[in-house]
Amino acid sequence: MTHALDHELFAAASHAVESQLGLHFPPERWHDLERGLRGAASDLGFDSVEKYVRELVTAHLARAQIDSLAAHLTVGETYFFRDPAAFDALTLRVIPALVEERRGRAMRLRIWSAGCCTGEEPYSIAIALRRSIADLADWQVTILATDINPRFLQKAAAGVYGQWSFRGVPDDMRDAWFRKTPDGRFEVLPAIRKMVTFACLNLVEDVCPSLATNTNAMDLIICRNVLMYFSREQIRKVVANLRRSLVEGGRLVVSATEASREYFGEFVPAEIPGITLYRKEMPAPRPARSFTPPAPIAPPPVAVPARLPEPSPPAQIAPITPPEYAAEARRLANEGRLADALAACDRALAADKLVPAHHYLRGVILQEQNALDEGAASLKRALYLDPDFVVAHFALGHLLLRLGRHREAARCFANARSLLRSCAPDSLPAESDGLTAGRLLEILASMQEALV
Repeated sequence: MTHALDHELFAAASHAVESQLGLHFPPERWHDLERGLRGAASDLGFDSVEKYVRELVTAHLARAQIDSLAAHLTVGETYFFRDPAAFDALTLRVIPALVEERRGRAMRLRIWSAGCCTGEEPYSIAIALRRSIADLADWQVTILATDINPRFLQKAAAGVYGQWSFRGVPDDMRDAWFRKTPDGRFEVLPAIRKMVTFACLNLVEDVCPSLATNTNAMDLIICRNVLMYFSREQIRKVVANLRRSLVEGGRLVVSATEASREYFGEFVPAEIPGITLYRKEMPAPRPARSFTPPAPIAPPPVAVPARLPEPSPPAQIAPITPPEYAAEARRLANEGRLADALAACDRALAADKLVPAHHYLRGVILQEQNALDEGAASLKRALYLDPDFVVAHFALGHLLLRLGRHREAARCFANARSLLRSCAPDSLPAESDGLTAGRLLEILASMQEALV
């Protein structure tokens, strides 16, 4: 194949795409890169792909233009219950095992579809849960679906699909969970739609686990056909982050072509037909080395003083401070121990009710427990104490979306954008878990596009 771009420009474009999007295109995939570059250049009205690439490599493109490139470089080919053997394994083996482990204790399931494309996978998971858990109403269920491509998320949030998305799906199953629209397409039912939360996330660049992005304390992460976009170093980074985002005993599902001990050595592989699954387990402690103690040696005589010294007063133990309670609450939340995390947060608030961050933390924990109204009240208290609390506006907007209060959510996001524009792009807003002001603005812009 003859490329219109010279080797040097291709190399520069590949580096820019990797640094700005986290997508890896080695020379053997430059034909895919060129196709994406040409599509984005055409969409954005550039006279030639060369001009577009020169803008890209000099970092002059706006975020919306970079998002357009992401739409052309990532594959949008998916459908409901893709890979039936894998979904049978999820429905018949993986999910029932998770339910059995948690039944009668913390009846909570947190699932993350990482690289969700246009939403067929997370909606399929929601349907599988409805079909396989009889008492689902008694469970706290979170399904987070993330992707780097705002256009994919826009379609996913709309929840309307053509017949091609149902290839291989029996008509009776499709008709049970979707409503036919006047134009002959199919819209996911509200009961399924409200189970899934969509968000823009860059697996390479963004921080996880994070309370700010709701990527913590996951029981099951499904990340299929995503790692192939990354370099070896990026895969190691992403897999390590996904492992930290899992609770102890949590499961990670990848595609069979992505499985490698090089990347998943810290996981325990699970032998389940039809699916490539790894379990997070802490390594077993090493057994103590046995040894024979030496024979005792009589100690030398010790002279006893005529008068023993006065005993020292007992050491004073410093009381636990509210910030320490808050740090403990974060640690417990990241481990999935939400009830304990909430108790620690309440102890921090009992000691000092005027700290906005403590109310924010309480609101996020309550949201994870699906106590949405109470969580919204805590986030509003945080904003009452600090109206410029960017991440609280961001979190409240997400929570209100889950409650279906879209107009109020839009106001929260607008407030967050307004505040972030006055911040230096590389600054770290309070409680952002490492997300810079610039990256939060990008996420908000992508969300706004997806929710139009």
